[in-house]
Amino acid sequence: QVQLVESGGGLVQPGGSLRLSCAASGFPFSNYAMSWFRQAPGKERERVATITNADDITWYADSVKGRFTISRDNDHDTLYLYMNSLKREDTAVYYCTRTNYGGWGPGTQVTVSQ
Repeated sequence: QVQLVESGGGLVQPGGSLRLSCAASGFPFSNYAMSWFRQAPGKERERVATITNADDITWYADSVKGRFTISRDNDHDTLYLYMNSLKREDTAVYYCTRTNYGGWGPGTQVTVSQ
């Protein structure tokens, strides 16, 4: 079955950087567009970034454009999110997901604080 396991979160100061990873299994990773979502306390889950499968076209939410970069390694079935210039408002649990999949992995907590 589809499995998505996020990692790489942690506590970072404002202005810092983190790299999130998502290990995918149970489906042909290279055949699917992949996305990162996040959910902050008391807020709805929101899409942060998407990367297509065929030609690596990317999309970003306005709130992270220019600071976050999504990428994928089809040889290792792994999705990445490089986060730079982190702000307090980036604090959330981050999830990866696949198109046409209704489930979620456990997520990874990102906390931006001094």
